[in-house]
Amino acid sequence: LTREHLHQAIDESLTRLQTDYVDLYQLHWPDRKTNFFGKLGYPYDEEEEDTTPLEETLAALKELVDAGKVRAIGLSNDTPWGVMRALHLAETLDLPRVASVQNPYNLLNRSFEVGLAEIAHRERVGLLAYSPLAFGVLSGKYLEGARPRGARLTLFERFQRYTNPQAEAAAAEYVKIARDAGVDPAQMALAFVNSRPFLTSNIIGATSMEQLESNLESESLRLDHDVLEAIEAIHQRQPNPAP
Repeated sequence: LTREHLHQAIDESLTRLQTDYVDLYQLHWPDRKTNFFGKLGYPYDEEEEDTTPLEETLAALKELVDAGKVRAIGLSNDTPWGVMRALHLAETLDLPRVASVQNPYNLLNRSFEVGLAEIAHRERVGLLAYSPLAFGVLSGKYLEGARPRGARLTLFERFQRYTNPQAEAAAAEYVKIARDAGVDPAQMALAFVNSRPFLTSNIIGATSMEQLESNLESESLRLDHDVLEAIEAIHQRQPNPAP
């Protein structure tokens, strides 16, 4: 995330996209040792890290904003410290203020709520939730070890974030809640994400028009009190089985 690399990256992206600017330019992950992508526990290291200072990265992004190549900037896979540090530097050094943070959020991974939800609310840095269906696990199509032809987890066995025994057991319970309520499990999972007050955007994914239409229908779905209570009961018993 050096100045040189950021300038090179945006120029090449604009060329490929055949446009003059992008609305939101995000840092895919922090350029420091921290616990993202499901890693638990902070890897404290007394040795100096060989990373680009965040001040340099934000200063380079300011140049891109001033040049009209970028309209807003965001973070991704970041922690409460990372978001607050970026906001502090923006305020004290007159640098661009992050507008959003793109992190995982779904019924199997609600870790965003622990520290980042308050920041999203008080600092107006909304969540762009990715993996809202936990790689499709929350749709119910992988229950009892099923691997449908052409599905993501069938094609890419390395994606195991949401298929540990605890996550699979919790997913089965969430799917049962939906079916008992006469609701499509995938739509219930998406509607839950949509209902969160710290959400800015729910990043859906689909490999067919049928899936896309189903996902879009979840926008108008409002989960009733009983369904939300049942969801919370599972979360209390098995919180964040797939961080």
